[in-house]
Amino acid sequence: MTRVDFAFGAPERLRKACEVVRKHYEAGRPLQIYLSDTRLLHRFDRLLWGFEPNAFIPHVFIDDPVAQDTPVLLTHQAPKPQTPDTWLVNLDDHCPPGFEQFSRILEIVSERETDRQTARERWRLYQAAQCELHSHDLRGR
Repeated sequence: MTRVDFAFGAPERLRKACEVVRKHYEAGRPLQIYLSDTRLLHRFDRLLWGFEPNAFIPHVFIDDPVAQDTPVLLTHQAPKPQTPDTWLVNLDDHCPPGFEQFSRILEIVSERETDRQTARERWRLYQAAQCELHSHDLRGR
């Protein structure tokens, strides 16, 4: 069964995603980041390189020749786990195609109403697929 963790209340979704990716990279966890909008995915790629002066997160696009040796992969295509312990970070407005192949999915939701609304839709789809759902409030309330 796939476990999906929604983190609600991020002041800025992509910035919080960088922090989440760093945390899991430092824990030694392989990750894939899915975002179907290639322009936004390239923006996230640049943000990962420079969101903090001392943060280093080795990452490449999934079709890069060194992808098999890189712990964090970016993709705009249907994600597929590289290893059984690969987690998926979904930055898209929709559920990723083939999400049930992953044991764990992380969803980061900003405070913007449109972001919260699309997250609610994803929650319902994951629920209908009988995923194990968890909600976390990033605002500390």
